[in-house]
Amino acid sequence: MTGPVTGPVIRVLLADDQTLVRSGFRALIDSEEDLEVVGEAVDGRAAVDLARALKPDVVLMDIRMPRLNGLEATAEITGDPELAGTKVVVLTTFELDEYVFGALRAGASGFLLKDVETQALIDAVRVVADGQALLAPQVTRRLIEAYVNGERPAPAEEPAPGPDARLESLTPREIEILALVGRGMSNQEIAGHLVLSPLTAKTHVSRLFTKLDARDRAQLVVLAYETGLAG
Repeated sequence: MTGPVTGPVIRVLLADDQTLVRSGFRALIDSEEDLEVVGEAVDGRAAVDLARALKPDVVLMDIRMPRLNGLEATAEITGDPELAGTKVVVLTTFELDEYVFGALRAGASGFLLKDVETQALIDAVRVVADGQALLAPQVTRRLIEAYVNGERPAPAEEPAPGPDARLESLTPREIEILALVGRGMSNQEIAGHLVLSPLTAKTHVSRLFTKLDARDRAQLVVLAYETGLAG
């Protein structure tokens, strides 16, 4: 149990077709004073409907569910203007689930393995609710390795040959920083790597959000993968 709540309670929606998984996550989340489970969905369609009805801060979304899978449900939630404040974290059993990258492309703020440590799950909910991206380090490494080897983890449109048009508005420094974001570096780590002040690094990343119309840091990582900068 945490100490006294100093800010608003983070409202969480659980989406998983396995009752035991939902029960376990509910017990963990409800044990924290600043977190609250506001609903449970047994499939992707129910997840979308409940998200629209409850407008939670964070949705913990299983990938493989009936009626509507987690990828499709994530796309519907992140594509709904009325749910702009709702973040989605994808839960997967495998380190390189074929749908994980697709879920990030659909607007998820990150992903976690289902066997994540208890405290890591709690921290993840708080991090995503705070507007940051969440990328499990071991999964990020596998994704990068897959790209380096030319094996994409999910079906995606092949980029057009030549320079990617999405990078045309970026300065050389911004492209360099986008590549580091794609490798999973935090603003602090980017600052150290490039010998910049943390504030300068943060400013560059903020400009990337604006120029690339990115919802959050996870979308910058996706773009870095797709344009070959994260290899």
